[in-house]
Amino acid sequence: MDSAVPDLPAQPEILAAFHESDGSRRERWTKQHPMVAIANGLRIEFPISRRPLPWRPFHPFASRRAKRDKRCLLLLFWSITLAGDAMPRLLAILLLLAAFPAVAQDFGPPWTTALSATHPLVGRIWSPAEGRYLRQQDLSDRLGKADIVLLGERHDNPDHHRLQTWALEKIIAAGRHPALAFEMIGPERKAAFDSRRAAAPDDIDGLGEALDWAHSNWPDWNQYRPLFALAVAAHLPVRPANLSKETVQTIARGMPVGDDAKRGYGIDQPLPEFLFAPMAEEIRQSHCGRLPERAVSPMVDVQRARDRVMALALMTDAPEGAVLIAGAGHTRADRGVPLHLRVLAPGRPVFSLAFIEVDDDRADPASYGEAYGAATPPFDAVWFTPRATDDDPCAEMERLMQRKAMDRKSER
Repeated sequence: MDSAVPDLPAQPEILAAFHESDGSRRERWTKQHPMVAIANGLRIEFPISRRPLPWRPFHPFASRRAKRDKRCLLLLFWSITLAGDAMPRLLAILLLLAAFPAVAQDFGPPWTTALSATHPLVGRIWSPAEGRYLRQQDLSDRLGKADIVLLGERHDNPDHHRLQTWALEKIIAAGRHPALAFEMIGPERKAAFDSRRAAAPDDIDGLGEALDWAHSNWPDWNQYRPLFALAVAAHLPVRPANLSKETVQTIARGMPVGDDAKRGYGIDQPLPEFLFAPMAEEIRQSHCGRLPERAVSPMVDVQRARDRVMALALMTDAPEGAVLIAGAGHTRADRGVPLHLRVLAPGRPVFSLAFIEVDDDRADPASYGEAYGAATPPFDAVWFTPRATDDDPCAEMERLMQRKAMDRKSER
């Protein structure tokens, strides 16, 4: 007998516990001995775990949970032998077989973030268009078939970068050799990156140094390092997918950039109001209401130009497709990069996967569209994760502005 399998009460005690009038005790007992209850033909939930668990033996996050499920299955088979007649036994076996499709659904890794890790949506994958949850294998198949894949993140959530690495692994495993484009790399760093990679292709940290990542204001290099390591191991081309800092400043200040540049950035024509208004409000909120109104329209142009540059990076010299690593706002299917791709590369299969942090007040996956001003999340699929932080970004912005003001005073 496996030492991990606990002692179970004898069958008369099992039935007595469920015939008592005290409903709360029945509920407690069911949670303690779910397998025995199933074997005796009692209708209860199947709480092997809060979330369906992976059964594929080579999955990177499966090992710890696989061991736990092994103990659960041993417990179930043992409990079947306690049943007194054939009908409960048959019921238990049918329940076991029925459990396999549910258990093989999506799952959560051993999260590195901890806020709301027990939320019912954590680890689940949702298809907004279909209004249903996807299995991990379903998602893997869709990623492998798309020509262009957009992986939208919250920049400071390390689990989002781990799942991006997983997604890239699945695309490569499908026989693809995509280009990998990063919002975090500007064109001014491309030459230094390519030179370092050619000189020392196995020096992953050297690539971070070539990008001057430590001074880039992006989250810690180690969060993105596995993506670069995988790109090097699979010999994937890596390319920038952002504007240069100089170009951002020029557009944001409303300064002229030239007609040809405007056309190239896709900002030569004004946006229709139904697109401009929500983008402008998003800009206001992201700057905590502190951005002068005269600066809102130029900042919308910066966002549009970034989306266009990202789309061009995914289309140019990418015969085997491309993958984009960017903030989720750039990857939304109703605007952003997908909108530009529909214009520039009509007919190319595009798949947008966003990693979204759960909200304690939201258990309905469709309700997460509200944060994007939509009825449902504007992505082809959403993978829910715990939150990285509950810090108020506007409070942090206020502290930074006060610190800068004090620094300016001290310099006078």
